[in-house]
Amino acid sequence: MDNVTCNGSGDSKTIFYLTGIPSLQNSLFLPVFFLFLLFYLLILAGNTLILAAVVTEPSLHKPMYFFLINLSALDILFTTTTVPKMLSLFLLGDRFLSFPACFLQMYLFHSFSCSEAFILVVMAYDRYVAICRPLHYPVHMTPQTNTALAASAWITALLLPIPAVAQTSQMAFNSIAYIYHCFCDHLAVVQASCSDTSPQTLMGFCIAMVVSFLPLLLVLLSYARILASVLRINSREGRSKAFSTCSSHLLVVGTYYSSIAIAYVAYRAELPLDFHIMGNVVYAILTPVLNPLIYTLRNKDVKAAITKITCHRDPKNVGKP
Repeated sequence: MDNVTCNGSGDSKTIFYLTGIPSLQNSLFLPVFFLFLLFYLLILAGNTLILAAVVTEPSLHKPMYFFLINLSALDILFTTTTVPKMLSLFLLGDRFLSFPACFLQMYLFHSFSCSEAFILVVMAYDRYVAICRPLHYPVHMTPQTNTALAASAWITALLLPIPAVAQTSQMAFNSIAYIYHCFCDHLAVVQASCSDTSPQTLMGFCIAMVVSFLPLLLVLLSYARILASVLRINSREGRSKAFSTCSSHLLVVGTYYSSIAIAYVAYRAELPLDFHIMGNVVYAILTPVLNPLIYTLRNKDVKAAITKITCHRDPKNVGKP
């Protein structure tokens, strides 16, 4: 029976139907829409402010902040890949996606997710050089090196999902394929196929594990070296100052991997489908919402630059007539 209803592999006539959150009552669609809209506006405003602050403030033209604007740009792109469609779904009931649109969304979502993991590794390396090899920092972290590190993170992340997305696009789907999700996540699209899903499910899981845990291992190794170096500092004030330069990045790393853990537990645990979907939605929104808050609250330089932009005045001139 499946052979009759299934289109051929890679058939662009397939239309994908997003179920959203299946058990969510229609009366709650509008509140959920406004909640997601609020999060999206916070993401856009917060990350745009960080971009503007770093670009316009000369004192922030340092490697650490160069990588920060890469992270902010990623957060904007990452959420823009999925959230507008979710908003359309909850407000207008717009549940359909064409074959190319669905696979483009899947590719961009996973590419930007990989980019974020790799940029966090680069930021950890920057902190390692700054604290463990301070005399070599100006030599190692030149503008050319910084650009090369960021470009490597972006390019690697843009290439990595291509095999999985290309192979998934060759699977057979019904004319209307039901995706039990709010957007075209790889696993949800694979499960919507009427082909054998086992190879693609395994491949996607293996890639996700590598992309998640290899960067985490590199970050942990960097901070193990940083911790060992900081503990050798004699003065308490010196140790505190060294740790303070890492606190924002550590919180961002913790938030990022906490959201991955939530998505993983929701997928692996014997939980209703709604929890699986919400786990991925949390992963897509949590980190981009919190990153600007972390850097504006924990980093005095960024906070001062944003205050300067929003108040349209130079802090040095405050109190002058």
